[in-house]
Amino acid sequence: MPLGELIGSLSTNPYFGAGFGLFGIGASAAILRKGLQGAVILFRRHMMITLEVPCRDKSYQWLLKWITIRGAKKTQHLSVETSFLQNDNGQVKTSYEFIPSIGKHLFQYKNNWIQVERTREQQTLDLHMGVPWESVTLTAFGNNKQIYFDILEEARQLALQATEGKTLMYTAMGSEWRPFGHPRRRRPTTSVVLDRGISKRIVADCNDFIANSLWYTQRGIPYRRGYLLYGPPGCGKSSFITALAGELEYGICLLNLSERGLTDDRLNHLLNVAPEQTIILLEDIDAAFVSREATLQQKTAFEGLNRITFSGLLNCLDGVASTEARIVFMTTNYLDRLDPALIRPGRIDLKEYIGYCTQYQLEEMFKNFFGDCETSKATEFAEKIIGTSRQASPAQVQGFFMKHKLSPPQQVVDSVEDIWEN
Repeated sequence: MPLGELIGSLSTNPYFGAGFGLFGIGASAAILRKGLQGAVILFRRHMMITLEVPCRDKSYQWLLKWITIRGAKKTQHLSVETSFLQNDNGQVKTSYEFIPSIGKHLFQYKNNWIQVERTREQQTLDLHMGVPWESVTLTAFGNNKQIYFDILEEARQLALQATEGKTLMYTAMGSEWRPFGHPRRRRPTTSVVLDRGISKRIVADCNDFIANSLWYTQRGIPYRRGYLLYGPPGCGKSSFITALAGELEYGICLLNLSERGLTDDRLNHLLNVAPEQTIILLEDIDAAFVSREATLQQKTAFEGLNRITFSGLLNCLDGVASTEARIVFMTTNYLDRLDPALIRPGRIDLKEYIGYCTQYQLEEMFKNFFGDCETSKATEFAEKIIGTSRQASPAQVQGFFMKHKLSPPQQVVDSVEDIWEN
């Protein structure tokens, strides 16, 4: 059959025409679908701006709280976050906050509609926290990044307002610092009674260090400061550091050098990534190392895999790779157990003895508990304790005052022997 007749017969065949028509419709639909997908991709790429915030980022929790308070107020899909708040009287109360749950939410910010998508990957865990990996993605029209800068800054300011007047504690988790416990109400330095002049001397030194970073830079001196508070237990070393952090409006990074798994590299990394405006606190530094000689004698094939070394600690404090703009406080009950290399100038710039109560401390503590009007009774109380030739720590005296907090001042003076009962 000639080709012309074949084409003619096919064109008049109704089954062939229907099949060709369906093929054409399918092909057209596929082309249209691809075109729409391409158009959507181009539109999202050039006409929309997206910001992803992973759960490991410091601003993640800030952003969730900001979205709840300032953004998606009307969303009905929520998850709960429990926290603890400390009132001015020291009482801790439980607080429940509702934050957007997993899924998509829509809110308006400065005349811009923003979609919030919170996702959680059940198969992927945050190794440091042991919880599923999460992220929040913000999507808005336009290409102006400033809107996200504004949102993150508002979220940060909102978080600062929540901790205003509080001291934040941090603890090392993996390779980063995480908030530890609830923010604590700032404690005035006057509430920790040290011997005359010690508190003012340390506060003045810290303020001088904080205010003179340029002085260090111009002279090529590493901008870091180390302090050592030593003395018997219960004399107020840790309490004073907590009060000092409140005075300076700093946080406290608690670092346990005896923690299993803390290596030299991890210690150096933690010191370098410590949050800004924080005091790094190394308590009971004598318990981490007996001495350099003993460390060398006890060295085993596996040492260093799960504990820091003495030389590693020294290098972290003032080695080539040690960080600057840092305040480190160490405490010990036994100064004679510390290696001279650890407490030499450059690593420890100021040492202060925090010891048993002097007459000045006893008088000030008495007046703090029973009022300044009891000055004569305070003097009598202090002289009576000094006259016994027995030493009393501030912790013992405070415990005695708590026991007699409702007693008349004269009865407190007459009962000084109770201080050493326990």
